[in-house]
Amino acid sequence: MAQQAFPARPIRFIVPYAAGGTTDLVARTVGAHMAQTLGQPIVIDNRGGAGGNIGMDVVAKAAPDGYTVGMGAISTNALNPHLYKKMPFDPRNDFTAIGMLGNSTIVLEVGPALQAKSVAELLAYAKKHPGVPYATAGAGTSMNLAGVLFAQLSQTEWVHVPYKGSAPLITDLIAGQVPAAFDNLPASLPHIQAGKLRALAVAGSQRSPSLPDVPTLAEAGLPGYAVEPWFGVYGPAGLPAPVVQRLQTALQGALNDPAVKDKLLAAGFSPRSSTSAELESLSAREYERLGKVAREAKMTAD
Repeated sequence: MAQQAFPARPIRFIVPYAAGGTTDLVARTVGAHMAQTLGQPIVIDNRGGAGGNIGMDVVAKAAPDGYTVGMGAISTNALNPHLYKKMPFDPRNDFTAIGMLGNSTIVLEVGPALQAKSVAELLAYAKKHPGVPYATAGAGTSMNLAGVLFAQLSQTEWVHVPYKGSAPLITDLIAGQVPAAFDNLPASLPHIQAGKLRALAVAGSQRSPSLPDVPTLAEAGLPGYAVEPWFGVYGPAGLPAPVVQRLQTALQGALNDPAVKDKLLAAGFSPRSSTSAELESLSAREYERLGKVAREAKMTAD
């Protein structure tokens, strides 16, 4: 009997984060377009917890047939292995890279408790007052990484205050309970636009289209600084090359569609496609780079 062409049934797309956030929107938007191309439904399955490890473990242990894929990220595939004492999978050996999804943006912002109007003013304050608190949406997140790298490159001392998500962080930042924060831009953008929070810089290598007048941290005096949370689609190890190619082509088609691009950009997400090999290379480089940062800062998520 001839083998059925892939895909012959629905594909499960694991999103290792809660429903309703930016990553969920990205997966559903891209997945809907891919389903049209592939001729089979793509079912989004949210499996949040443990910094994304729970969901990606489902992908790692799935049959290598292309019917289970997942949204890996800078955290799950490069940072978490250096933060958790016990990882359920090895990102270097347990996945097949399919292709990039894109990048989100992290913003360095201050509330009314600080009068700093620039990164230079913030660093001047930090040098006079070592141990300034800064908030993030959680320990071991890419926002935490952004704060650690900021302290390392600026040679200033900060105290990390992890919150359980962006919403309580923003509430306390506006109320003056914490003076500064590194947060995902989509969550903070409405409050920045309303004048309740002041954006000093973005953490990526390029300015955000949503905040064109806000410099990057590299532009603001920290050359070489860049933390860009990236996301990609992965399958389990051993995925056949023809299946990878079919999924990669559908993924790239979705990311190149104008309507998809516009929807993702409006959510503060920058779509970016790649080949399987390019995502594989990025994952390996970031694993090594972030391991060095995490060891020097003694970062942990346990």
